[in-house]
Amino acid sequence: MKSADLALVLTGVMLNAAAQLLLKAGSRAITDLSFSLANTWTLAARMALNPPILGGLALYVVSVVFWILALSRVDVSIAYPMLSIGYIVSALAGWLLFSEALGPARVAGIAIIIVGVWLVARS
Repeated sequence: MKSADLALVLTGVMLNAAAQLLLKAGSRAITDLSFSLANTWTLAARMALNPPILGGLALYVVSVVFWILALSRVDVSIAYPMLSIGYIVSALAGWLLFSEALGPARVAGIAIIIVGVWLVARS
């Protein structure tokens, strides 16, 4: 894979991971509400006016643009497995930013993902 193509794939993956992290940060504004029909409008308003959620959605749009460009240049059988890099980034960022657990099983899973992505990238 050419370095420019790899850059497109990785940019799309990183933007997607950043979008996830912003959505997670924004979701904290709705944790006090139960998911019920009575709270539908309140939930919708909190999400629609929440800057991290809006930022996350905007990053998703931008990541899709990069992803389409990447798919126009890279085989989908190579590009799609690269999305797994987002799992690695999200797990590490979740641990650092949100104090999420990163136990031995997750670390082992991340190691397996790294090996898998490396193998696919070399093919």
